Amino acid sequence: MAGIRPLTSLADVEIALVPTKVTTQDGDRAATVSLTPKADASLTTITMDVSKELDNLKDKMPLGTTLLPLGGVSADQAESFNQLFLALLAAICIVYLIMVATFRSLMQPLVLLISIPFAATGAFVALLITNTALGLPALIGMLLLVGIVVTNAIVLIDLINQYRVQGVPLEEAIMDGARQRLRPILMTALATIGALMPLVLGFTGSGGFISQPLGIVVVGGLFSSTLLTLVIVPVLYRLTEGRKERRALKKATA
Repeated sequence: MAGIRPLTSLADVEIALVPTKVTTQDGDRAATVSLTPKADASLTTITMDVSKELDNLKDKMPLGTTLLPLGGVSADQAESFNQLFLALLAAICIVYLIMVATFRSLMQPLVLLISIPFAATGAFVALLITNTALGLPALIGMLLLVGIVVTNAIVLIDLINQYRVQGVPLEEAIMDGARQRLRPILMTALATIGALMPLVLGFTGSGGFISQPLGIVVVGGLFSSTLLTLVIVPVLYRLTEGRKERRALKKATA
């Protein structure tokens, strides 16, 4: 039949959702689902939520369907996490070797490194209190804490060693050294905490999602490590050095 005919007489016309393109990966059809987080959103939290949803979808997916690992910025963040953890271990090893060469002892640097777990404890507690995710800025703050926290313990142990070289008994040298270094250590920690408070309180504007977690980690780590260093480090120093003195006395008497 010639002439003009309506389209409805030739086909059924309806609006449907279809893929704009078909992509393949290793010969199999693949689909990519992406999302863009808000500027102030935590990438770590979003990644955890997406991973949980993917775990829930595994049992509901059609037969033959495979879910690939997360990619994009999340994969880059996971790789950066691994690199920062390695950098943190390398920093601790370098600090230990420098202190071994300085103090000419293997045990005293280990006593000084005890302050690092105290700093990590305070940092994690601060993150929990402020409901802040452990992201890249927080790990960078952990890396900074390694150098800042150990400094207080070095100042304390170095003065105690100077007293002992002068012939002061062990317990008296520890008491005098802790008394003399109490004020400088507290002043240094309080000054650093005060300087970082604008970051913790979020006064940095749009850059707060980077600087705020870093400030929270450093402030929390300094607060806990300063208090515990003034108590635990002298005690451990007394135990290790007292054992050395007892061994030296036994050899002398023998």
